[in-house]
Amino acid sequence: MWLLFAFAGPILWAASTHIDKYLVERYFKNSDTAVLMVFTAWIGVIMLPFIWYFEPSVLSLPPLDIAVMIASGILYMGAMLFYLQAIQSAEASVVAPLFQTSTLFTFALGYLILGETLSLLNAAGAALILIGALLLSLDTSFHFRKLKWRLLLLMLLCTFVLALSSVLFKYFAVREEFWSTTFWTYVGEALFGAGILAIPRYLRQFTALLKTNTAALLAVNGANELINLGGGLGVRFASLLAPVALVSAVSSTTTLFVFIFGVLLTLFLPQLANEDMSWKNLIQKGAAAVLVAAGVVLANL
Repeated sequence: MWLLFAFAGPILWAASTHIDKYLVERYFKNSDTAVLMVFTAWIGVIMLPFIWYFEPSVLSLPPLDIAVMIASGILYMGAMLFYLQAIQSAEASVVAPLFQTSTLFTFALGYLILGETLSLLNAAGAALILIGALLLSLDTSFHFRKLKWRLLLLMLLCTFVLALSSVLFKYFAVREEFWSTTFWTYVGEALFGAGILAIPRYLRQFTALLKTNTAALLAVNGANELINLGGGLGVRFASLLAPVALVSAVSSTTTLFVFIFGVLLTLFLPQLANEDMSWKNLIQKGAAAVLVAAGVVLANL
């Protein structure tokens, strides 16, 4: 059961990665990507009254727990900001593989904070998934794609902060309750968005974007944030049913789905993507898919 929820993340996030790239290139080429985070915060704000209506006890948690949950939401938004800055300067297929470092950070933090360990078979499965993801990170000559140090630093910051947010979420979701933790995490995301709008330069950019591209920007970004929301909730729920390091390893298949969606877009909507369709590249990605599938089987034993 946990695998179903865990895979919701990489599948939906892969779709979101391509939408993010489209949004950044179409609407944010001359704007700061921090403005895009305001839309993410809006989705959290919209969800708050619904969660409170179905779970009124969310307001009765200890203040310290609430503060840490809010911090988890702020951390998540900070991680996504680093990611958007990275994708503004590189292709989606280059940025996505760097998410795999999140698994290593999650394993270390899960061990230190939650005391989680993996069985030998689970660890072997996680290793196969990471090897498959690593294979996706190589070009067709089996060399690492050329990376800029700024891009690498941004993604390392992103994945570390994201891993810390995930571990803190599980720690309090297990102690308290899933929806209560989700509620206060969204409050943290909303505060992050409010903080961005408190900066005059970002407020001016946000207002200008809404004036010039209101309908398209709200429709595309709104749909994208709902996709992100579904993926995030799926992975967070899966982390309650299995070790966070294992869930993170499954989430590393995002790279594979980014490639699959890239191929589909290249075939049917070439104006939105241009994926390498050579046989050498397809065989390499197919081998990676087999490794990932084998890893998933072992991870579920």
